[in-house]
Amino acid sequence: MAFRKDDKKKVKDTSRLISLLPLRDIVVFPNMVVPLFVGREKSIAALQEAMENDREIFLVAQRRSKTNDPMAEDLFEVGTLATIVQMVRLPDNTVKVLVEGKTRARVAEFIPNERFFQVRCEPLEEASGAAVELEALARSVQAVFESYVKLNKRIPPEILTSVAAIEDPSRLADTIAAHLTLKLNDRQSLVEQINLTWRLERLYELMQGEIEILQVEKKIRTRVKKQMEKTQKEYYLNEQMQAIQKELGERDEFKSEIQELEEQIKNKPLPKEAQVKVKKELKKLKMMSPMSAEATVVRNYIDWILSLPWEETTQDKLDILEAEKILDEDHYGLHKVKERILEYLAVQSLVERVKGPILCFVGPPGVGKTSLGRSIARATGRRFVRLSLGGVRDEAEIRGHRRTYIGAMPGKVIQAFKKAGTSNPVFLLDEVDKMSTDFRGDPAAALLEVLDPEQNNTFCDHYLDLDYDLSKAMFICTANTLHGIPGPLQDRLEIIRLAGYTEPEKRSIARRYLIPKKKEENGLTDVDFTLTQSALTGIIGNYTRESGVRSLEREISKICRKVARTVLKEGKDKKYVVGQSALSKYLGVQKFKHGQIEKEDQIGLVTGLAWTEMGGELLVTEATLMPGKGKLIITGKLGEVMQESAQAAMSYVRSRAERFGIDSKVFENLDLHIHVPEGAIPKDGPSAGITMATTMISAYTRVPVRKDVAMTGEITLRGRVLPIGGLKEKVMAAHRGGIKTVLIPKENKKDICEIPKRVREAVRIVPVEHMDEVLTEALRLDEPAKFFRGPDMMVPGKNGKASSETETETSAA
Repeated sequence: MAFRKDDKKKVKDTSRLISLLPLRDIVVFPNMVVPLFVGREKSIAALQEAMENDREIFLVAQRRSKTNDPMAEDLFEVGTLATIVQMVRLPDNTVKVLVEGKTRARVAEFIPNERFFQVRCEPLEEASGAAVELEALARSVQAVFESYVKLNKRIPPEILTSVAAIEDPSRLADTIAAHLTLKLNDRQSLVEQINLTWRLERLYELMQGEIEILQVEKKIRTRVKKQMEKTQKEYYLNEQMQAIQKELGERDEFKSEIQELEEQIKNKPLPKEAQVKVKKELKKLKMMSPMSAEATVVRNYIDWILSLPWEETTQDKLDILEAEKILDEDHYGLHKVKERILEYLAVQSLVERVKGPILCFVGPPGVGKTSLGRSIARATGRRFVRLSLGGVRDEAEIRGHRRTYIGAMPGKVIQAFKKAGTSNPVFLLDEVDKMSTDFRGDPAAALLEVLDPEQNNTFCDHYLDLDYDLSKAMFICTANTLHGIPGPLQDRLEIIRLAGYTEPEKRSIARRYLIPKKKEENGLTDVDFTLTQSALTGIIGNYTRESGVRSLEREISKICRKVARTVLKEGKDKKYVVGQSALSKYLGVQKFKHGQIEKEDQIGLVTGLAWTEMGGELLVTEATLMPGKGKLIITGKLGEVMQESAQAAMSYVRSRAERFGIDSKVFENLDLHIHVPEGAIPKDGPSAGITMATTMISAYTRVPVRKDVAMTGEITLRGRVLPIGGLKEKVMAAHRGGIKTVLIPKENKKDICEIPKRVREAVRIVPVEHMDEVLTEALRLDEPAKFFRGPDMMVPGKNGKASSETETETSAA
């Protein structure tokens, strides 16, 4: 390539004014043809001015591309004089212009112009060096550019042919610079460089730097490509393997499931024993075909272990005042239960680790045993789970089945813990007295381990075959009676008795809880509806027969439904009041007539007291004499124990006939028939002993019995009165029936404190220890001293009074 030393460019005279077009992120070199898109108003005005004159325009780059309205100081001083080849207006009001660079120029002066930039510029003359040096630099630059094009796939290879045909070093430098990917400042430095030798050297230096970068990029691409090829190969092989597995009947997702299980085992906090076991089972699972039955069993087993809350617990609320407030909000009365729960929370706040209590609420239906469990969970901040044991007769329901059985699962206890999601829930075992036994085992025996504080920290379910800690849970059992719970199981429980509610308590519960609840359920919250006090009393006395409030709730709901129907007809503006007289309209005829006090004193008619699962009841016992051979006839569907009590009472009366003034011939000539009404209801127990004895003595002596006296107690052949159970419920039944005096065994005196204060104040409770005291209180005697006509011959005592055979000091005297 040869250059002429005297080759000089002819530059058009630019001493006149010329329009300036500021460029963003682009530098136009001489001898370049470049399309530009112009949108700024000043730039468009500059182009229009150039088109109207000689189509010449001065192209200068901005220092910062983000400047929308550049000033003179925002532009570089050196740019390129260019000619507009073509200009086209686009639909979006922008302009596309094709320009061709001519020569370098410098801004000599900015001419004030509001419409566009107008400057006076002067062309720059290039300084050439030695021809040999330029030739060498040109060849070097061409060679490096060829390497650059080979590495940079964005430049078409055809450009090398065009570059090889260029003989002018200046044009060569500008053409190559236009095709390089350079920063704005580097491009501008090449435009501003008028020394051709330095420009070629700078271009050579920049291309070498770009080539190094491209070589590194090529290495990275090659490495990534190899990695991708490896990944694609693995993917292809995996696809083939999966296709083979499908042909063999194996599932596609098996491998990913194994990975999921491994991740879960890694993240799940498990005891050491459980961790070893589950890893062993997972290893076994990997070696199995996913379609095999054994794989399904192992997979289910691993899922159960991972789904149980081994270490997860909830934080207890230790604010005793808040807990007490919650318990009082949910339930009326039940002070013993609330006190026990608050005691537990107090200990929990003082001791870091305390075993959960195992309570057993025993009481009649409807007194709130089950709902109390939910309330305790809310007060302590724990989750609540309930397991109903009514009708459960299989030991495997508690402990689970071994994995050798098809469809085996953990027992209900472990299932409940999984449902709770924590290892310290409030766990309610409902109806624990309703379990039964058959050839499959005794579930009550399986509960011995669950409810033993010393054992349940290592409870072993047959399915899991791992020790699971139950000691963090608060177990609560509910039962209607204790006789359905085996003795060993009772021994592990903290028994808390819930007696039936008194009538005033039921009224308070109805006012505070039941009526607002039923009004809301039946859409009467914004209706002026009132259930009077007398109506509540009528519902409790004549339409319900229970110790709890479940039937009372149903009756109130029935009234609310009928009132809601009336509201739809007559509107919400009216006031609706339901009194006692309207009960028959809303609830129909009276369903019950509770045991009430007799209207007058009668011979052979005594009011006894009985305990049932529904609470206490008045039990009237009547006797009549008829000609016969001295038989004792007992009717009323009485149980064996109660019949024996009647026999014991008869023996006592006959042995003391002379003392009571009874002719001994009546036992040979007259039959005595004792009947307990409501014959369809089974009755049993020894507590009616003194009642039957009093009935017999009244019938034989023709002395009436006081109508306002009720009694309960077991009798011995010597006339002693032995203690009974269910005193609280019995006295409350007497109070409900209008009884004024209740005779109880003296040994039950300690239980009087459990009777509500309101009842104790309304009823006179008389502790007795012998039948003489019972007869003195129960019979209508004008002169009690004359009734007992002689000394008690069975047990000698002072003044004819009976003394207990156990009181050795008195007997000896």
